Amino acid sequence: MRLLNIILCLIMMLFIAVQFNDPDGPMWMAIYAIPAAWAAIAALRPQWLSLRIAHVLLLLCLFAAVSGMIYYWPTTPGWWRQEIWWEVETAREGMGMMIVAIVLLVVWFSRPRRNLIVDSTS
Repeated sequence: MRLLNIILCLIMMLFIAVQFNDPDGPMWMAIYAIPAAWAAIAALRPQWLSLRIAHVLLLLCLFAAVSGMIYYWPTTPGWWRQEIWWEVETAREGMGMMIVAIVLLVVWFSRPRRNLIVDSTS
C-alpha cells in the first residue's frame, strides 16, 4: 500500500501543477493538495493515521470529497468520453472530485488497524 500511496501522492501533485493556467486554479490546487497530503502521510508516516485526530480529520475530508463529488457530478451526456472531458470544464471538475474521493478512500483503507483487545482481568 505504501507504493500505491506514493504513486497517488505524485499524481495529485501533478494535478496541482497543471492548474497554473486555470482561472479557478488556486481553489483546485487546494482541493488536490488535501489527498496529496493524506497519501504522503499514509506512505511515509502511516502510524499517524492511528491517531484519533487524524481519524476524525480523514473522515471529514472523505465527507467533503463525497459532497464535492455529488456537487460537481458531470451532467454532460457521455462525460466519460475523452472528446467530452477534453473540452468541457465541468466534466473535468466532476472527474477531478471523483479522483479526490478515490484517493482518500485508498488512504482510509490503507490506514493501520487498531487491535481492540478488551482486558478481561479488570
